[in-house]
Amino acid sequence: MSILGTAGRACFRHRWTTLLAWIAGLACLVTLWQLYGASPDNDVNTSDPGQTLLDRHFPQQSGDRLTVAIKSAAPVTDAAVRPRVEAALAPLRTAPHVSGVSDPYAHVSRNGHIAFATVQFTEPGTSLPTSEIKKLMKQATEASGHGVTFTLGGDVVDKIDAPSGGSSDGIGVAAAMIVLLIAFGSFLAMGLPVATALFGIGTGLSLLKLLGHLFPAPSYSPIIATGIGLGVGVDYALFIVTRFRDELRAGADPETATVTTMRTAGRSVLTAGITVVIAMLGLLALRESLMNGVAVAAAATVAMTVLASMTLLPAFLGFTGTRLAKPSRFTFRRRRTGTDAAGEPNAAGRWASFIQRRPVVATVSALAVILALAAPVLSMRLSMPDESTQPRGSMSYATYRTMSEGFGPGFDAPLIVAAKLPSRAAAPDAAARIAGALRSRPGVAEVAPPVVAADGRALMIIAYPTTQEQAAATNALVKTLTSDTLPRATAGTGVRAYLTGPNAGNIRFTNFIGQRLPWVIAIVLVLSMLLVLAMFRSAVIMVTAAVMNLLSIMASYGVLTAVTQWGWGGGLVGFPEKMPVTTWVPVFLFVILFGLSMDYQVFLLSRIRESWLDGDTNSAAVSRGLSVTARVISAAAAIMVVVFFGFVATADVAVKQIGLGLGVAVLIDATVVRLVLVPAVMELLGRANWWMPSWLDRVLPRVEEPLAPEPAPKPTAA
Repeated sequence: MSILGTAGRACFRHRWTTLLAWIAGLACLVTLWQLYGASPDNDVNTSDPGQTLLDRHFPQQSGDRLTVAIKSAAPVTDAAVRPRVEAALAPLRTAPHVSGVSDPYAHVSRNGHIAFATVQFTEPGTSLPTSEIKKLMKQATEASGHGVTFTLGGDVVDKIDAPSGGSSDGIGVAAAMIVLLIAFGSFLAMGLPVATALFGIGTGLSLLKLLGHLFPAPSYSPIIATGIGLGVGVDYALFIVTRFRDELRAGADPETATVTTMRTAGRSVLTAGITVVIAMLGLLALRESLMNGVAVAAAATVAMTVLASMTLLPAFLGFTGTRLAKPSRFTFRRRRTGTDAAGEPNAAGRWASFIQRRPVVATVSALAVILALAAPVLSMRLSMPDESTQPRGSMSYATYRTMSEGFGPGFDAPLIVAAKLPSRAAAPDAAARIAGALRSRPGVAEVAPPVVAADGRALMIIAYPTTQEQAAATNALVKTLTSDTLPRATAGTGVRAYLTGPNAGNIRFTNFIGQRLPWVIAIVLVLSMLLVLAMFRSAVIMVTAAVMNLLSIMASYGVLTAVTQWGWGGGLVGFPEKMPVTTWVPVFLFVILFGLSMDYQVFLLSRIRESWLDGDTNSAAVSRGLSVTARVISAAAAIMVVVFFGFVATADVAVKQIGLGLGVAVLIDATVVRLVLVPAVMELLGRANWWMPSWLDRVLPRVEEPLAPEPAPKPTAA
């Protein structure tokens, strides 16, 4: 008896205990979440000596900043406008955690109708109470009117404008229920995967909030974790319920059917889930807190959905008894045995035979489609989104529009030069040198007056670029200032100048991700391939599975680049304008897509291997495996595609990009790859698919003991 079979039998027999334990565990975790849950943290934390210098010598300016954009129908310096400006800024000057508010008339647009003030907080944005920021936003709205508009912008405001993602979650659940109802033709069978997934998501999100004290997670982590948890949770339960139903229809009693199901489908689910978790935890190789939080959030949710599938779902099956064996409510559905009612191959079986008769044509055609979709990836450009990508109608976007109109798009994210001085006497010369070098550099719109620290040992200068933060020209400017302008200006003076601020930090983060990405890819590939090797005992399967997963990911990257960066159909999915791909999205897509693609590979190859171990030829095993799994894999993919495309309904462009990338990749993987490329390549390789060096077979640990041959399910009337 296998471990999974034994555990499945125990949960089946003690179903009430199992169910009550899950309910109690979920209630406890939710309670702990409400009492001790951590707040979200959207900060990008990379090594930044410039920011460290500012924190040490300008402690009053070490907190976050907020921009107050002022737009007036009359000139802002008009006698009738000035009192209204002062009245609007008064609550900001006395607000908690505010160290100062700059003079709004220090920066007035050329036409005289736009000005702005900078509010300096004493604390980072993550430490500022949300209620306090909302109060300031409300006061700005109330102060607007009679030809004068006040809006607030900055990271602290972005956090308030950030979407919750609740609508996309509801869309995903509804879509999953519809697909399951069509696939099973039974309301009972439909409810089991959804209930199992919801238990897993609930416990996973609670763990996310608690683990946030160790791994701070950004505000969009729950959206991503819920979507991924819903997709994999429903899919895993779908495969288990499908196998259980087939076993019942083959004549097994419910307990025996549960044990066999957990030994077969449960084994595949466990392997697939471990692969996804390993892939997600590969992000920890970046050693960057923002990505660590996202990785742990998704991994925790997937792990809990797997645990629910391994324990709670067998208990649910115990409650259903033999009711899942009843015929479908939809008479047009065919059985999943690989044959139709007359004993002939079903549509998937006939399709497999068609592909196997033309394996070379099928392989070349599939590769042509995938490579064509992947081609745009060659021009992919990465950047963190700036204020221009904020939701239309939000206060953040209104502030961006006002600032761009009055001062140019570069005022969205200033560049800050922090300089360490050898002595107080060096300050005037250093300030003149650095400010002069910045003003003479093309691409710099304006340079603010230098500010010397109270101790005379540090200098701060703010420069505004002519282009917006995510523009390629701004990226080039940052590189030039860092590698040429500042070193030249301070050469031989003993002054050490650093470029810092949100703009420079985001570009530094982009470069950091690019340097670490090869390590993430290597770790995820090696660990996932070893797991597949241990499960299927085939070196060839290990390599082909990895290559096919990489092809799906590259096609996803290509489509993502074409839609977001080239603007092909971007308006149809809610992207407000052409924009680069968000810096961290490709690495996140890689790890989660590699894990998800391996899911379908595991489910398909598990059935093919069962047939192979039963004595079928390679061709017969491939045909039978595809026939039996095609419908359930298609249903699982449809659920994931709808869930992930539901992300596009959110306002956050990074989440939109993730949803688009995940949805496209799963769609390609479940159609072009699993239905065409896999059977064609396995037909070309023949018996070589199952080649394994004997010495490696002896030393490699087994994921599970070999399965005993199982009788084919008996045909029953549909």
